[in-house]
Amino acid sequence: MAGETQITIIGNATRDPELRFTPSGAAVAKFTVASTPRTYNRQSQAWEDGQTLYLPVSVWRQQAEHVAESVVQGTRVVIQGRLSQRSYEDKEGVKRTVFELEGDEVAVSLRNATAKVTKTGGSGQGKQDFQQARQQQAPADDPWTSGGAGGQAGSWGAGGGGYADEAPF
Repeated sequence: MAGETQITIIGNATRDPELRFTPSGAAVAKFTVASTPRTYNRQSQAWEDGQTLYLPVSVWRQQAEHVAESVVQGTRVVIQGRLSQRSYEDKEGVKRTVFELEGDEVAVSLRNATAKVTKTGGSGQGKQDFQQARQQQAPADDPWTSGGAGGQAGSWGAGGGGYADEAPF
């Protein structure tokens, strides 16, 4: 939305994300990211750590479930989202202000790690649902199903099999 403060932060998860569900069933994952700037001091010829920023993060819906399955304490993450500020009064009556990040995109950093990505569809099975529906409705010579177009299912373009030069998706 217009006027919202968009930021990107790179840091480490300080704990495993906590996954909860709202009364309406929406998933929300909450965790904290710690980001410490490092600068090179030319006088001492050494790297020095700055003050660590601890930023609470919340992620919603299906992405919350993915974050809860993928991120653990210590994981280096890249988060892009909207920064917000909230004020409240604590138990002693002292007014406090906190900053929070609602993560729109969360990724695991591959700087010092590897990851195997498992793609999910919007409903979790979009591609599988589509393929199953096509097989149930398709005629025997349909190039989208196995055995169609002279047994060339899955090939397209210059490879022949009667296909157009358009990708089958």
